[in-house]
Amino acid sequence: MSESTVYRLLKLHDLITSPAFVVIKAANEFKDKTTGINQLWQTDFTYFKVLGWGWLYLSTILDDYSRYIIAWRLCTTMQAADVTKTLEVALQVSGCQSARVEHRPRLLSDNGPCYISQELALWLKGQGMGHVRGAPNHPQTQGKIERWHQTLKNCVLLEHYHLPEDLEHSVNAFVEYYNHQRYHESLSNLTPADVYFGRGESILEERRAIKEQTIQSRRLQHQIETV
Repeated sequence: MSESTVYRLLKLHDLITSPAFVVIKAANEFKDKTTGINQLWQTDFTYFKVLGWGWLYLSTILDDYSRYIIAWRLCTTMQAADVTKTLEVALQVSGCQSARVEHRPRLLSDNGPCYISQELALWLKGQGMGHVRGAPNHPQTQGKIERWHQTLKNCVLLEHYHLPEDLEHSVNAFVEYYNHQRYHESLSNLTPADVYFGRGESILEERRAIKEQTIQSRRLQHQIETV
């Protein structure tokens, strides 16, 4: 008897639930949310194929609060050294390397070999950075950086790449667009750069003033037309 026949008979007698109706429940939101920039950085690797060259791996550091891409590197491997080099860039670009801060950012990652290595643990300890890892087989924990990978690939993979430099140029162009031009719904339609660099509240206030002015203008126009 084939598997399909067994499944059909079990389903006929209501002894099995269709996979279409199996729902994995998760919390609606994180218990401990970040309240400011550089509190928590998410990191992960994704991969791209360069024709005639092979696979390249993109290492990214994303600020959890603003979704701003602080640093990224294209690597030929996914080793702990690749992670630390990306973090070194992020610390320098963010100013956390030189500025006096109460707490260094914590790092959020999955349980990949490079992230559970002793080499990375010692490096993070030397930098005064904490490290938290998501539960195994639960990529939703790193949902923001996973979503970033999807958004990036939806654009970048529209082209084929024959040289690593071409891929690097394309990724760099998209990072600039994502950080400074692409409005994000979860950020009240601000860009990640607006939030990361503290411009968000002033922009939202300006929008509220324009909206109120527009409403008043329309009311006045309506009154004139109905007289």
